[in-house]
Amino acid sequence: MSHPSPTRRRGRAATVVAWVLQVLLALEFLAAGLGKLLGSQANVDMFAEIGAGQWLRYLVGVLEVAGAVGVVLPPLAALAAACLAALMVGAIITDLAVIEESPVIPAVALAMAVAVAVLRRDDFPALRDRLRRSG
Repeated sequence: MSHPSPTRRRGRAATVVAWVLQVLLALEFLAAGLGKLLGSQANVDMFAEIGAGQWLRYLVGVLEVAGAVGVVLPPLAALAAACLAALMVGAIITDLAVIEESPVIPAVALAMAVAVAVLRRDDFPALRDRLRRSG
């Protein structure tokens, strides 16, 4: 089944907004993920305070870097943004319930990721079709 191009279904302004948000998300999550993977002292301390072990820091770092890459790849942007949104829900819960910090930064990232997922939602059927053909 052929799907109309996402660009044809959505206006030019929405496409520009989506790309701006995608690039901002990619930069934000690349920086955050690399900070976790490279072991910045602030991240080491934060994950020690969470109490789940440093393995969680590495896992979150890998997920953030993968999301940063995926969010700028057109076939994966909507899925990556949805996954980053789920990760930010976890960060908000952790900020509120465990380390008692303000969840403003993950809440802003959540809003941006949800916006990208919504703006790129037309890409989901194309990704699904591509996966079905390759499987």
